[in-house]
Amino acid sequence: MAAILEVRDLHAYYGKSHVIHGAQFSVDKGEIVALLGRNGSGRSTTAKAVMGMVECSGDIRWMGKPIRGMKAYEIAHLGLGYVPENRDIFPKLTVHQNLLLGQKGKGRGARWSFDDMYGMFPRLKERQHTEAGVLSGGEQQMLTLCRTLMGDPQLIIIDEPTEGLAPKIVQLVAEYLKTLKDRGVSVLLIEQKLTIAMAISDRALVMGHGSIVFDGTPAALRADAGVRKEWLEV
Repeated sequence: MAAILEVRDLHAYYGKSHVIHGAQFSVDKGEIVALLGRNGSGRSTTAKAVMGMVECSGDIRWMGKPIRGMKAYEIAHLGLGYVPENRDIFPKLTVHQNLLLGQKGKGRGARWSFDDMYGMFPRLKERQHTEAGVLSGGEQQMLTLCRTLMGDPQLIIIDEPTEGLAPKIVQLVAEYLKTLKDRGVSVLLIEQKLTIAMAISDRALVMGHGSIVFDGTPAALRADAGVRKEWLEV
């Protein structure tokens, strides 16, 4: 299967701090890839580097074309969606208005509609005329995911989608991610909860000290006690 996102020899910086050290990985079409690692290992910085939000060097290719150096909105228009950890909703706008802002266009080719969003998350339908700022954390997470989808991305980078959510909502998010895959959307999932990541991912990447230290199947990671102990377990 051909990779739609390829990252080679990625180095990223915050000011003078060298955070990412030569990271390399790829994501194939319709694949869920989990990017695992302890806090501070560089996972979120990697996502921001791909999206053009931090200073970086190396080779980042989308559908074979180099995108490093492009603006974040230009990268998003190419078909990469990004769901940040801090759930950037517009608090004073309603649920429906937030989704409307995410809409890329009304062309026939769009894969996702309001009905799709409300079908996947009936709670959002119930609250479509409610200001987003009064939603619960779980509802805000659903809204952020759905707003990104309304832009019809081919790949979504999702940073810690289950952080702070109740177990029932975590399971809902996991089902949602599998639905994305079923509809041909690739996912790069940055996640702390190993059980969820391992259950839904096709491949697992482990990051340590700004480099990829493991790239393989969830089964191979489960079998590699050394990698888990050194790079994942607290």
